[in-house]
Amino acid sequence: MAYRPDKCLLPSILKERRLSARELSFLTGISETAISDYSHNRRQMTLSTAKTIAEALEIPIDDLYTWKQSSSKMG
Repeated sequence: MAYRPDKCLLPSILKERRLSARELSFLTGISETAISDYSHNRRQMTLSTAKTIAEALEIPIDDLYTWKQSSSKMG
């Protein structure tokens, strides 16, 4: 069974931590526009971007999204 990212959880994480997209941008070097796009599910993060954000927020990378099972096989 494969998994795929579903809904980005950045908005709730940032709200909980009282951080703005601007502050996250400063911490990570990722543009505010990109962070907004991820937050509004207009784009999905690359693995390296997700790792960068997760490290900056000190959370597991899996916590950035809800996940859906996909019936397609990977590999």
